Amino acid sequence: MGFSIALIVFSALGVLLVLMHKGKGGGLSDMFGGGMQSSVGGSSVAERNLSRLTVVVGLIWFAIIVVLGLLMKLET
Repeated sequence: MGFSIALIVFSALGVLLVLMHKGKGGGLSDMFGGGMQSSVGGSSVAERNLSRLTVVVGLIWFAIIVVLGLLMKLET
């Protein structure tokens, strides 16, 4: 039960983190006005930290999926 709730929380957190990223041009970000912004150059510290946090949340989400799969396999 606890892993299911954690999966829901990390899924929502992952979606929010991905949506917070700045669009790089091309794709859906241009469709919603993201392509009109000009980028000055390299990424800021906040963007790098957001990217790292997104990767960490993604890895935790993946680990929860694996654990839930193993638990379901053991129950049968």
